[in-house]
Amino acid sequence: MISETIPENTGATMIQIDGSEGEGGGQILRSALALSLLTGQSFQLINIRANRSKPGLAAQHLACVRAASQISGAIFKGGSLGSTTLHFEPAPVKAGDYRFPINTAGATALVLHTVALPLMLRGNGPSTVRITGGTHVMAAPSYHFLETTWASYLAKLGFELTLEMIRAGFYPRGGGEIEAVLQPATRVRGLNLLKCPELTTAGGFAATADLPASVGKTVARRLKHKLKMAEIESHIPEETWDNGPGAVAAIIFRQAPVPTLFFALGERGRPAETVADIAAEQALEFRDSGCPVDPHSADQVVLPLAFSDESSEFAVSEVTNHLLTNIATIRRFVDREIVCEGFVGGKGIVRIAARV
Repeated sequence: MISETIPENTGATMIQIDGSEGEGGGQILRSALALSLLTGQSFQLINIRANRSKPGLAAQHLACVRAASQISGAIFKGGSLGSTTLHFEPAPVKAGDYRFPINTAGATALVLHTVALPLMLRGNGPSTVRITGGTHVMAAPSYHFLETTWASYLAKLGFELTLEMIRAGFYPRGGGEIEAVLQPATRVRGLNLLKCPELTTAGGFAATADLPASVGKTVARRLKHKLKMAEIESHIPEETWDNGPGAVAAIIFRQAPVPTLFFALGERGRPAETVADIAAEQALEFRDSGCPVDPHSADQVVLPLAFSDESSEFAVSEVTNHLLTNIATIRRFVDREIVCEGFVGGKGIVRIAARV
């Protein structure tokens, strides 16, 4: 049994965080930046991304730091490529029109995750955010996950936002661009999701950019076959994008309480059939769990729920180190009881007590 509880905040003027703890990746940095802007508390982060093959700030992480500073006028030290220590002092968040270039194929979604909640909960009006970089890259949410699942969860919690992909961007070329229009929010609603209906139908797509049409046809055909074998009726159209090369296989369960998307990306040496198989495996594991919340969303919804006055409770198909690490990071900044029941790799339930 794994349990993470947020104790009473100590009120320290400078929160100390060790980036080697838990999952030990860039998520600790992004969450700390957002939490600092939301609570007005400064922090010092050491051992940044210590558990990665190349520790320290990469381009996309540095873009997150600069974006957090830009929307608030925050002061930071240690914000350079490869830096393993960051000192961040927040200032009041200001709504506005912002442009954040990553200058690599770094994930645009992760920069948006850093600034979206602070702008909506602490900004003094609507904001428009444009981010250039990668829209579909490994080890990060894709644009279509943001549009389909992440934005739907935020809408369920009371946030109003619209998303648009101006141009796709894949590794290593990058050059993608997304835009988010964020409306101010006055409160965060709680979330109670413990049951999921039987998932018998699926949508999705097979997209290719600057690749032979046969690749998209193979991906679509394989997705349909895998879903049919699992007794799931599907509709998987083929799409063609620009600014490749790249390939995306996506499956969407719209019968779930929140539309849930699973995806896989092509890469050099990976057969089209394998791309489809990876997406299908994730989707079917979620279907078979009977839980309403996917593992990629669980750690992302905990942070806004920590700012709701209401209690929340949700069942997740897989407890991940990302989820537990985010809970541990939140407890550095917020006085809130959050308990995750379950084992890493298994199903779990997250409970957040009502604000006292």
